[in-house]
Amino acid sequence: MEKILHNTETKNNPRSGPLSGLKVLELGQLIAGPFAGKTLADFGADVVKIEQPGTGDPLRQWRLLKDGTSVWWQVQSRNKRSLALDLRSGEGQDIVRKLVAETDVMIENFRPGAMEGWGLGPEQLQTINPKLIMLRISGYGQTGPYKDRPGFGVVAEAMGGMRHLSGEPGRTPVRVGISLGDTLAALHGVIGILLALQHRNATGLGQVIDVALYEAVFNCMESLLPEYSAFAAVRGPAGSALPGIAPSNAYLCKDGSYALIAGNGDSIFKRLMQLIGRDDLAQDAALANNTGRVARVEELDRVIGEWTAQLSVEDVLTALDAASVPAGRIYTVADIANDPHYAARGMLDTVEMHDGTQLSVPGIVPKLSLTPGSRVRNAPDLGQDSQAVLKEIGLTDTQISQLIARGIVAGV
Repeated sequence: MEKILHNTETKNNPRSGPLSGLKVLELGQLIAGPFAGKTLADFGADVVKIEQPGTGDPLRQWRLLKDGTSVWWQVQSRNKRSLALDLRSGEGQDIVRKLVAETDVMIENFRPGAMEGWGLGPEQLQTINPKLIMLRISGYGQTGPYKDRPGFGVVAEAMGGMRHLSGEPGRTPVRVGISLGDTLAALHGVIGILLALQHRNATGLGQVIDVALYEAVFNCMESLLPEYSAFAAVRGPAGSALPGIAPSNAYLCKDGSYALIAGNGDSIFKRLMQLIGRDDLAQDAALANNTGRVARVEELDRVIGEWTAQLSVEDVLTALDAASVPAGRIYTVADIANDPHYAARGMLDTVEMHDGTQLSVPGIVPKLSLTPGSRVRNAPDLGQDSQAVLKEIGLTDTQISQLIARGIVAGV
């Protein structure tokens, strides 16, 4: 595992990477906006995260805490700098304007209208800096009849069509176990930023990127809408199966574990049937293509399940691997943490906490051959970089001390 020491970045050890030199101001909180900021920071951008003095980003207190701070924080805010600043104060808003003058990208995920209410909307900020690229992530977007509704990822997943497809037929639709809607929106936002940077390189102009959580989810819904348009088909939940593609399912093994088997390619299907002793099905002309297999999917699932029920999941996977049939088992996080492939790919990193303890965190994705991402500092303490950031825009020690004394700025 790669060991990253706590907050080792200095002016003598600048960030490297394809986004080195890019200045990003992150005003979002929780998941969507900060995930976008994290992704840019992983590849060299200087991301200054603005947080509310005293409380900071609520994510600091989400899920399991170590020494009073969420361990999730070490993933979501790595490589960033923290400026604790009261955005609701006039002086705080003035500081944002000074920062914007030297900023390439601003990220915000407040409800539409919040930034305008602070005098920090796109029109005001792009007057200060016409090159500014502004990523705005919200539940429903900056326009449309729903724009003023509060929108969280879990609601966006439902509106975007994902929740209806989750779970078992006839049962309550289930939530995917992570905040997938927020993450999809963040990744779409990063794509938008990179596109806007390309445009700015050609024209010198910044622009606004409007990402709606529900639209990011909907963009991943594959053939859902054209199937409805062409056939009035409303796809429903299918449990662990892959609707319209067969055979592909989770099959119970002798030891109570499940093997995920994707035998849905034509040649793969033949190899799978021969492996399980059903050469008759391998040679059946009616099953030579996906259309025929979908028509008999229940039969195929039954015969595959009968085979897996006689073997442990390890024996099943060993046999399938030898036959070049795509398969796998369902990983827990314990499986992930102990998997040699994860380790070999650099996906299990280690950071050193304030007290010297070691914390495992996910590695960086995607992997670039010439300009890979890196982590040079842990997630910051609240306001850890306030004074340094304010000095960079010309504030004196006296001015900073006065702002701290009035609670507009906080620092450690």
